[in-house]
Amino acid sequence: MKSTLRISLKSGEKIFINGAVLRVDRKVSLEFLNNVTFLLENHVLQPEDTTTPLRQLYFIAQMMLINPDGKDQAMAMFRRSIMMLLSCFRNPDIIEELKQIDALVASDRAFDALKAIRALYPIEERILNTNEVGPAAIAGLKREMASWQ
Repeated sequence: MKSTLRISLKSGEKIFINGAVLRVDRKVSLEFLNNVTFLLENHVLQPEDTTTPLRQLYFIAQMMLINPDGKDQAMAMFRRSIMMLLSCFRNPDIIEELKQIDALVASDRAFDALKAIRALYPIEERILNTNEVGPAAIAGLKREMASWQ
């Protein structure tokens, strides 16, 4: 039998499990006895925090986990966004990793894609601070994201 996964939550903390949002009223430990898709509250990005292209991509991928009923719509947004990002970024490390992230999402591994996207944040910050992605590309991504909201 597979080993179980135990998670401890503090009072008032939220966890997103298979599309359901749970908030605990006291310190609690949860033990998952089978495969489950979940996000801890501190890994959930709020819409107002989607200030960069990769944070926008993260938000879209997280919606696949948080709202399984809207997964098809989120997948369509993800496909448009990933194609746009692949055409905007010039950094080979980002491009290669974006291709891997695309493959993860295509194989229904959105949780692993979220971890990979978070790992790219420092590289993205450096790129945005050195203008490796042109302002027109960033403005286009922001317009695209605004049209989805």
